Amino acid sequence: MEARAIAKYVRIAPRKVNLVAAEIRGKSVDEALAILKFTPKRGAKILEKVLKSAVANAENNFDMDRETLYISEAYANQGPTLKRWRPRSQGRAYQILKRTSHVGVVLGERE
Repeated sequence: MEARAIAKYVRIAPRKVNLVAAEIRGKSVDEALAILKFTPKRGAKILEKVLKSAVANAENNFDMDRETLYISEAYANQGPTLKRWRPRSQGRAYQILKRTSHVGVVLGERE
């Protein structure tokens, strides 16, 4: 049995979130929360929120025990990109890509 939580359309590049997601993959829930709490990146705060949501889903919807939960998957996929334009010299325009992410956490249960 697995429990999951997904935050969609988060305004941060997936490349930045995946750096933090790699740190917590395979860890127990309490250990991962401790790592995220002391990681000074913006993606850590987003992942912490999604992880807490996944834990709540596991406890309330699937009657899983928090002590046996571990992170089987943690990912940040590419969402839609917002395209904006910045004026440049000689009447040109420079495109700015504001990337979004779909951040997800899947929890498994150890026996």
